[in-house]
Amino acid sequence: MNAYLLLKISHSLPAVLLLLGVLAHTFMLFKAQRSGDVAVLQRKLRVTRRYSLPALFVLALSLPVSGWLLVDYAGWPLSQLWLLLSTALYGLLLLFGLLLAGRLAAWQNLSGSPAADRPRLLCTLYALGSLLLLLAISALMGAKPM
Repeated sequence: MNAYLLLKISHSLPAVLLLLGVLAHTFMLFKAQRSGDVAVLQRKLRVTRRYSLPALFVLALSLPVSGWLLVDYAGWPLSQLWLLLSTALYGLLLLFGLLLAGRLAAWQNLSGSPAADRPRLLCTLYALGSLLLLLAISALMGAKPM
């Protein structure tokens, strides 16, 4: 198999898995919260925080490494505007991910009480912001020169 194609796959697959993972967990937590069962919501929040968020962070941290290898292998200069913009958006994505992890912890501690609405709203906003940033980064990577 061509090394460049292998690098493209190793860069695209984590990006797609990250996007689908954020979408799936947003939907899963929304559905668990709407069911009204506090035990189910607690379990889903615990599993999300303990297993899924670290896995999603590893996927997110693999993107710059595989992206740099891909750009280096193709021989593109690293100062191109699309690369600089995606790096800035990536920093924002990591910030949103850390804020989301903190809000999930607050939501888990407050679930079942009336005060749980604020962390839930902020979790939704951070998850949607993360999705928009992932889509923007993907659009920038798709617009790169071939």
